[in-house]
Amino acid sequence: MILAALLLTAVLPAGAPGAGAFDSTSSTAAVLSSAAIVAAPATSTTVVAVPPPSRPPDWVKPLHGVHITGWAAGSPKTRRRLIRDIRNAGLNAAVIALKEYDGIMFVKDVPLARQVGAYSNAIPDLEACVRDFKAAGLYTIARIVLFKDNTLARRRPDLAVRTAGGGVWSNFNGVAWVDPYRREVWEYNLAIASRAAAAGFDEIQFDYVRFPSDGNVRRCRYSRPDHNDRTANQSLLAFLALARRRLQPLGVRLSICVFGMTASDDSGMGIGQHITELAQEMDFVSPMMYPSHYRKGNYGLKNPNRQPYQTIAAGTRDAVERMGAQAWKLRPYLQDFSLGFRYREPQVRAQILAAAKQGVTNWILWNAKNNYTWAALRHNNQPIYSVTAPAGRQVP
Repeated sequence: MILAALLLTAVLPAGAPGAGAFDSTSSTAAVLSSAAIVAAPATSTTVVAVPPPSRPPDWVKPLHGVHITGWAAGSPKTRRRLIRDIRNAGLNAAVIALKEYDGIMFVKDVPLARQVGAYSNAIPDLEACVRDFKAAGLYTIARIVLFKDNTLARRRPDLAVRTAGGGVWSNFNGVAWVDPYRREVWEYNLAIASRAAAAGFDEIQFDYVRFPSDGNVRRCRYSRPDHNDRTANQSLLAFLALARRRLQPLGVRLSICVFGMTASDDSGMGIGQHITELAQEMDFVSPMMYPSHYRKGNYGLKNPNRQPYQTIAAGTRDAVERMGAQAWKLRPYLQDFSLGFRYREPQVRAQILAAAKQGVTNWILWNAKNNYTWAALRHNNQPIYSVTAPAGRQVP
């Protein structure tokens, strides 16, 4: 098999397509095969799931993980607890934040970070932190926010997105951005990424790989006066190509986070993100498909936030179609937090099953406070997703 076996025993949420296809008392696991997911009749006890509907390289293995803040990862006590919970849930990956949108970062010895006061000692021993996760058999991903960087923009206005009057532009929440066209900004983030690679991370994940959107963007002024969607997209692609040339020789995989709606909207959305083009430069791509972030009426749904199964099913369907032969790169972020509607076990599990319905069986859960609904990942005291490897192979 190209992928390690992925075991799935779970109950579809009430009212979801295919509900009744699982027997909650059955210990039978549905194993990934070469067939598509089948919505089995109500009398069946199993359902067949598949990898994404395009052939991945042999090195690609199943990945199911959670995002962890730098503060939590840096605390040995909290780190041990999270590692235990991740393993008990049957997951095999941890995404650790090394730089946040406020610009605060947790990697030592980056000169520009010292100059602008961006460094925080939240992870005193980054190498030891990474070793702990890897010793537990977990795949480690370093998340680095790129161009939404309030600290660098405020301390170095020459690198910021500006206004026509020359001031520092900020969004509706007063957060400033750095100019994605600026080469010095690229080098700053690549310096952080290279040190993360040296610390032992398996993968570097770039977030906010885009231009601003959440403010009066008509007031934005960039170092490139002919800024438009084409030049924005070209700039993002150029950065990712440079990142690949610099970082792949260090032995790390590369991934990006993108707006969830880029799976369905290829206009660039005013931020320069065209998912299929950006994905060509990366090993994996993670659309942030949080149902709470979709507008009423998206995908014809009355309230996407209250319809997580239908929202994720529609989003992953579009992502698979748009990505085509690159669909194996899809690894969406799914919602495990409440925003306007309470998310519990059924809502979290519904998203996982909806993605699997489209053949998207790799994912990462997001909760900004690390408070994950671990029970959503277990059924009859067993993980609903459990990664096992063929004899002689390690996971992932």
